[in-house]
Amino acid sequence: MSVIKRVVLLCALALSPLLSQAAQYTEGVHYQRLAQPQPTSTGDKIEVVEVFWYGCPHCFRIEPYVERWLRKKPENAEFVRIPGILRPSWENHGRAFYTAKLLGVFDKVHRPLFNAIHLEKRPLNTDEALMDFFAQFGVDKERFIKTFRSFAVETRIRRAKTMAMRYGINGVPAFVVNGKYLVTNRMTGGNAQTMKVISYLVKKESGS
Repeated sequence: MSVIKRVVLLCALALSPLLSQAAQYTEGVHYQRLAQPQPTSTGDKIEVVEVFWYGCPHCFRIEPYVERWLRKKPENAEFVRIPGILRPSWENHGRAFYTAKLLGVFDKVHRPLFNAIHLEKRPLNTDEALMDFFAQFGVDKERFIKTFRSFAVETRIRRAKTMAMRYGINGVPAFVVNGKYLVTNRMTGGNAQTMKVISYLVKKESGS
């Protein structure tokens, strides 16, 4: 084998992992391009939106994968959660999400709320049940009530419903990268693969 052929072969072997990674994610198969690009809220950073519902077992199971991805996410990416309110019965969990955000206790209650519903089998659907749950984390009940049905929460609930419609989402969990691409487990085949596709799309949007 000539020297030139050896060099070409070595270059091909070095590039093959990169080429295979790029080739394994196909638009229309592993992710979909939105019919209309949607506005993002993260400035010059690449936005990764998760649309989820606390009552969804698939959302519960993907949460550890999301947490691991967040610990090593690219600096130029910003992660945004939006509660999916695809049915009226999901609305109170959306209110709980925004109440936690507005009261500054999201980091305290987010994972425990998932655990209470899916591991402890507590439905936590009503205003009263959620109020008692938040009280376990030091949230004053009167303050909770005022926030849970506040104009600020109502406004965010309406926006969440609007964005889910604009994204064309009919199930959760669903991820939207930079207002352009929709990614779901149904497309990718599983939780780990979903996060890999998201990372691929972040790189794609970064121009790398």
